[in-house]
Amino acid sequence: MTTFPAFPGPVVELTALSKDYHGLRPLRIEKLNLAAGELVAILGLDQPMAETFVNLVTGATLPDRGEVRVSGRPTTAIDDSADWLAVVDRFGIVSERAVLLDALSVIQNLAIPFTLDIDPPPDDIRERASLLAREVGLREADWLRSVSELDAAGRIRIRLARALALDPDVLLLEHANAGLPADAALAVGADIRRIASRRGCALVALTAAPQFAAAVAHRVLTLDPASGRISEQHRKWSLFRRA
Repeated sequence: MTTFPAFPGPVVELTALSKDYHGLRPLRIEKLNLAAGELVAILGLDQPMAETFVNLVTGATLPDRGEVRVSGRPTTAIDDSADWLAVVDRFGIVSERAVLLDALSVIQNLAIPFTLDIDPPPDDIRERASLLAREVGLREADWLRSVSELDAAGRIRIRLARALALDPDVLLLEHANAGLPADAALAVGADIRRIASRRGCALVALTAAPQFAAAVAHRVLTLDPASGRISEQHRKWSLFRRA
């Protein structure tokens, strides 16, 4: 398996990127650099574009033009499935595409990144799952409930915990706030920002909601889909209104 030594430059670099995903236009990104520990939100990508972005950054698909680099290494240099899995393990992905097992408990779902022996999980795995549940703000009273009983915010917190399980270098949020009421989205965003900052992992949040973007990230960027140019949002958002 490929090992990744410490790299002094950006953890993710996208340059002159273009990928046709059969949308209205290709996904284009002129330039994007993500430093280690940097928390960035990007407005302007709809859900199909966001999925394409995540697949490109993790090496699941390759660009038609341009380049994606992870810690200085282009994704075109990935040799085989073991090499690719080593790259993917560097990312934690929070997405509705991440399947939750609704009939199982919160703790059982959080044990899955560590083992498939979840009925019941071994004591050491249960402890690791409990630590994750506590870290992401899941109430202890809910840990033994089935996932189907949780609200949308609870399900996002489970996906966040699963994304954090293997200590990723980068968190990727793929419209993680979709379907949440505004107040719940802001609370989840603030918690994600706090957790990522404490862990020292970088973050890219792809969202259509400026207030969620401001809650979850230090920098809010906007993509112009036609040109691929990314600009910084200088408007400041309060919790309830635009300032």
